[in-house]
Amino acid sequence: MVVWLNGKFVDRDEARISAFDAGFQHGVGLFETMAARHGRVFRVMDHLQRLATSASELRLAEGLRLEPLADAIEMTVARNELSEARVRLTISGGDLSLLSGARSGSADPTIMVVAQTPTRYPAELIDRGVRIKVADIRTNPFDRFAGHKTLWYWPRLSELQAASAAGCAETLFLTTSNHLACGAVSNIFVVRGGELMTPIARGEEKAGALPSPVLPGITRAVVREIAGRMGIACHVRTLAIDDALGADEIFLCNSSWGIMPVVGIEGATVGGGAPGSMTRTLREALSQAIDGETRDAAERLRGTVGS
Repeated sequence: MVVWLNGKFVDRDEARISAFDAGFQHGVGLFETMAARHGRVFRVMDHLQRLATSASELRLAEGLRLEPLADAIEMTVARNELSEARVRLTISGGDLSLLSGARSGSADPTIMVVAQTPTRYPAELIDRGVRIKVADIRTNPFDRFAGHKTLWYWPRLSELQAASAAGCAETLFLTTSNHLACGAVSNIFVVRGGELMTPIARGEEKAGALPSPVLPGITRAVVREIAGRMGIACHVRTLAIDDALGADEIFLCNSSWGIMPVVGIEGATVGGGAPGSMTRTLREALSQAIDGETRDAAERLRGTVGS
């Protein structure tokens, strides 16, 4: 494996950062996780635009050059000779001492791209669905770092460990007002009466409303696009736990899973205790969309190289 680190490729064992890097010292940084098929990354510019927005809003870095970053990501997949891949882009604060009075964003960030063989999830997780656990901690709308993919992932990983110990595959975060937010590593959709509902994400709030601590997921956006093309109504709104417990279906989504059916929340069964028809339909449609877009991108690249 080779890793793209600060503008050049290095062997994985040589991919090292400074002991004084703000990502290591203070957890200052952002990341994106992407999926590749046919050697091309799905919606790479959407991921990069979200990261650039977060970098600017959180004062990590201004003016990230997205096209060169996209090229670095695609080249990393190619150099590792991967047709399918899980790709992670990490940007940290670099050698920036936040305690010295230096202004965030004033140092050169550390940028790393890693492409690996994707995790293969057991087929029964999709066929049978998973159970999820309600997190013990709450997401806070007044935390301006919530709703961004920062390197401070310890609370989420801790809740995932607790969920796994309880026999659950994911954890469901509620807000401080006890409304649905998201999973530790996913967005959530509720199906009721043939329609979709999903919690309001960062950037979707109405004027005067509290900020949302929910990440605007890239896969979440694609699911909404697909639902629109299929004539399925999708409502972005405030949801309570009763909306989930009384749902016909629930599913989670992210770039690694695609769509993951949920059949229970802790001891409560959702729907009929099996993945529902809309979940299965949308999962297949999402897979086809990813496959089609990445295949087309690969064919365009071959045509450009061939010419």
